[in-house]
Amino acid sequence: MDFHELVKKNRSYRGFDESVMIPREKMLEIVDCARLCPSSVNIQPLKYFISFTKEQNAVIQPLTGWARQLPELDLPFEGHRPTAFIVICHDTDIAENAERFYKDVGITAQTMLLCATDMGYGGCMIGNFVPDKVKAALSLPKNLIPVLIVAFGKPDENIILTEPGENGDVKYYRDKQNNHYVPKRALDEVLINN
Repeated sequence: MDFHELVKKNRSYRGFDESVMIPREKMLEIVDCARLCPSSVNIQPLKYFISFTKEQNAVIQPLTGWARQLPELDLPFEGHRPTAFIVICHDTDIAENAERFYKDVGITAQTMLLCATDMGYGGCMIGNFVPDKVKAALSLPKNLIPVLIVAFGKPDENIILTEPGENGDVKYYRDKQNNHYVPKRALDEVLINN
């Protein structure tokens, strides 16, 4: 698939086929792509906690919050949860100020998701969690601060890119068949100098 198609296929999935586990080797391949990403001043302060077993996933899943724009839904639904997670951590022994490297976190997370999409999987970046609770649950050392959680699995939902609603509304939504609609602004709307 060409890169443009890969980007369109890489969505924020919130429903997965729990019968499809992601093997450790594939998770290592995803992290290997992340470690090759550019890093501010090439300091590389990010570390990665991988989870690919049902037992470990059961520790992480309840610590995450999903789909804030759909508070009436408890996503992901029971039986459709991710089969793997990567917790991106900032190592304060390498660089004290985690905030300076937030752009690195986004670059690595997007790279991991593109890699997973290319493998036939999908995922979702999750920023809705309490770092101290995740740190305690995973028994992380003092120097590692969880900064982002990325969920992975075999997508088990239909995501449709669509036009913004009335008045330019870009809030995502679901229909009665649980199709997930994601409004995207038009190219000429996001260009400053068209």
